[in-house]
Amino acid sequence: MALIAPSVLSADFGNLRHDIEMMNHSECDWLHLDVMDGVFVPNISFGFPVMKAMAAHSTKPLDVHLMIVQPEKFIREVKALGAKVMNVHYEACTHLHRVVQQIKAEGMMAGVTLNPHTPVSCLEDIIVDLDLVMLMSVNPGFGGQRFIEHSVEKTQRLRRLIDTTGSKALIEIDGGVNRETGARLVAAGADVLVAGSAIFGAADPVAEVAALRAL
Repeated sequence: MALIAPSVLSADFGNLRHDIEMMNHSECDWLHLDVMDGVFVPNISFGFPVMKAMAAHSTKPLDVHLMIVQPEKFIREVKALGAKVMNVHYEACTHLHRVVQQIKAEGMMAGVTLNPHTPVSCLEDIIVDLDLVMLMSVNPGFGGQRFIEHSVEKTQRLRRLIDTTGSKALIEIDGGVNRETGARLVAAGADVLVAGSAIFGAADPVAEVAALRAL
């Protein structure tokens, strides 16, 4: 049974409080916040003022995914939100080990995200220091994209790396996750599923969370 982290990027931005409170009453485990800067990815989502408002209404732990350049500049701001997880991109961090240690020093789970083209092997020298690895199963920047099929095999490779090194890192998958792809990802070794449009676009989002959690 995987943990479920609904992505607020697919929520109704005109009625965020309603959608967050709806997730509070669901079986979801975390609330996933996608931060985009228009530089690292070709889109802009929301910043800290909006996230503070979200945090004030959420009773679920926050999983903050920074799709931005120089994410290390905002470690303390993410901590101030009360975040459980801070996810930074491998591709955005020149000194990744240092950033991971800074995140952990603030008491948060340190997550590293890989874009679809980035191989799992690049984490060999840091995997034992990580609390979580997130694989992007779409190209980052926009919600509602089609699932990249090789993500299932990539999940299997990451699971083997974690198991052979003795790492305790969780595997999180973000992009195109629904009941069908989610079932295959869990079978491949995924621990956490991020789902946006599959949840917030469902007739009954709370029931959809329960269905994904039962995979």
